[in-house]
Amino acid sequence: MARGLLFTTVRHCGARLAGRRPPPLPTATLAAELPARRAPTRALIASAVLLLGDPGRAHALGFDDVAGRARELAGKPYVAGPVALPEDLAKLSYDEYRDIRFNPQRALWRDLSLPFELQFFHLGKFQTQPVVINEVTQQGSRRIRFDARDFDYGKNRLSPQRWADLGLAGLRVHYALNAPSYKDELVVFLGASYFRALGQGQHYGLSARGLAIDTVGGQGEEFPRFVEFWVERPAPGATSLVIYALLDSARAAGAYRFAIQPGVDTVIDVRARLYLRAPVATLGLAPLTSMFLHGENQPRPGDFRPEVHDSDGLMIATGEGPGGEWLWRPLINPPRPLVTSFAVRALKGFGLMQRDRSFASYQDTEARYERRPSCWITPLGNWGPGRVELVQLPTPDETNDNIVAYWVPDRPASPREPLEYAYRMQWQGDRMQHPPSGWAVQSRRGHGFVEPGKTLDPNEIQFVIDFDGPGLRELPADAPVNAVIDAGTGATVVERNAFHNEATGTWRMTLRLSRSQPSQPAELRAFLQLGNNALTETWTTIIPPQ
Repeated sequence: MARGLLFTTVRHCGARLAGRRPPPLPTATLAAELPARRAPTRALIASAVLLLGDPGRAHALGFDDVAGRARELAGKPYVAGPVALPEDLAKLSYDEYRDIRFNPQRALWRDLSLPFELQFFHLGKFQTQPVVINEVTQQGSRRIRFDARDFDYGKNRLSPQRWADLGLAGLRVHYALNAPSYKDELVVFLGASYFRALGQGQHYGLSARGLAIDTVGGQGEEFPRFVEFWVERPAPGATSLVIYALLDSARAAGAYRFAIQPGVDTVIDVRARLYLRAPVATLGLAPLTSMFLHGENQPRPGDFRPEVHDSDGLMIATGEGPGGEWLWRPLINPPRPLVTSFAVRALKGFGLMQRDRSFASYQDTEARYERRPSCWITPLGNWGPGRVELVQLPTPDETNDNIVAYWVPDRPASPREPLEYAYRMQWQGDRMQHPPSGWAVQSRRGHGFVEPGKTLDPNEIQFVIDFDGPGLRELPADAPVNAVIDAGTGATVVERNAFHNEATGTWRMTLRLSRSQPSQPAELRAFLQLGNNALTETWTTIIPPQ
């Protein structure tokens, strides 16, 4: 199998970068966060109905209807939405805002005993801009209005009777995901274009966004917003739900269709059509946002938890070369902002993954990081050449998202023509996407043995990487497996080994490197090989400059 088909560019960005964690959801279910079925879908355009203009006529809603709205928006100057809140809501503390909860008994469709239900978020604190939410039925479309009776305000002393039609901050979908007797949270849309989903047995972790604009490379990041949603009322016994969304921002408008299929892996098929008002330096498609504080490759002294992260690596699959190439980059919490790009001519998929599913790796009985989902993105159709860009930011704690990954097409989008693309998102737990033969299961970094009386060389680094997978499990323990390493120009390989680890049944690679240019970043790429056949994905890491 050919290797080296991907190349990496490294940039250090001193400008303000995105990646802040979406505001915590003020729900009882999320408080537990801190503490499959998968039917294929083919249709890209659904049939529903919407009243457009004339209240006496019903019009079939399709993706093109929402895209028409987006095209109209893009042809006009951008107008930011309202941000003013009533004074009593604006003054709420974090805990006071979390004390406002939607009353589940008033969930949309509960009285119809449908398989899906909708609940809504209240404005306040971080959520200052309302979104329009519509229900679509065969009789037409109706806007869902704010009703203070839908919410329990807890211990807050508020005056909702004085707010009129305040609007809603966002929505969440409920479905009997884990047991038939209770409808769990399934998908949440809240804040800018953020959304996140769950499969069976999972806890909320990483988030997705509709679009990322100039996360790096521009004059500052722009955060597009979903300003309006249309939710199709499901039929009795439905196993999927369709939501349309209208996105707007200073330089872009867009239409989105989300076909949501709950299960062991919850699958969301996304179709998008974008219209630019003005040029964009970095247009990030299918963006994912996560958190990495520390892990086995970067221990944190003083924290009783061995690892703290929502994702532990970026995985990329390409269609380039014989059989394609799989790449794995363990995440880090860098000392300064670090941006790396992986050039790809034919993308098969990428995702931020939480491979380590063992409670022993985290020891956090409240956060339960081992239950955080991975999200794997598969293009539907040919996206052409481009790059997967990974942004890693320094963070002092786990309250901030500091990891962003997205696809940037080589062909720049033009304000004169629409950009249309589609992809599948799989929110995965214990059963997740892997390369077919072998993959890294742990990556550790440290220093090699230092003889008594000798001084530790600060430029020498040791890596220990364990690989597992069906192709490796079939090998005899004495198979002549080789470690193939490319350290580029930034480091020299002093020692390399590959051997069977009889304690775990996995295969271990050990590498000792000497930094030849400590002031420059060094990229390391390695994989296991038997004869001329690659046995594993390509493991790669960036060693930041000192």
